[in-house]
Amino acid sequence: MKSLNQKKLRNKFIKLGVKMIGPETIFFSNDTKIGKNVSIEPYVVIGSKVKIGNNVVIKSFSHLESCKIENKVEVGPYARIRPETILKEGSRIGNFVEIKKSIVGKKSKINHLSYIGDSDLGKSVNIGAGTITCNYDGVKKSKTKIKDNVFIGSNSSLVAPITIYKESIVGAGSVITKNVKQKSLALTRSEQLEIKNYKRKK
Repeated sequence: MKSLNQKKLRNKFIKLGVKMIGPETIFFSNDTKIGKNVSIEPYVVIGSKVKIGNNVVIKSFSHLESCKIENKVEVGPYARIRPETILKEGSRIGNFVEIKKSIVGKKSKINHLSYIGDSDLGKSVNIGAGTITCNYDGVKKSKTKIKDNVFIGSNSSLVAPITIYKESIVGAGSVITKNVKQKSLALTRSEQLEIKNYKRKK
């Protein structure tokens, strides 16, 4: 029965103009809503309560559930979009990115290897590779707010609750625990040590 239902859903979306590569590998839910000029690559799973706008590309091995994807968004490959997530127009979610209960603003980019949870991102935010929002302290979830035009350097940990104000920069490899003021550079890094002519113990 299930495979028959999937066949029906795939046919319905093909008739509506959804471009599918390897439709037999793509799974939909009965309540999936998809706009115009959408492309879905192989091995994509769309769970319940997913709404996809126009001119969207969903790349291979992505998993979506209970989320809203606005127009001109690119997702994946290997992206996990979890419940209560809104991806605003023109945003880009790359490979090995997990997003949960967050808003990603217009033209914001999270291109690789990141976890964004309980967060609110403004417009044109750039999240570097390996960035994580530390939203859970073992008892409660806290919120991360990142305002417009913020640049987060790679391998940063943002410890919630925290607000990073407009046009600021977080240096790569930082653990940020306090709010960052507008147009500031914030970084936390220990000094690099170098021992010359060092010989390893035999």
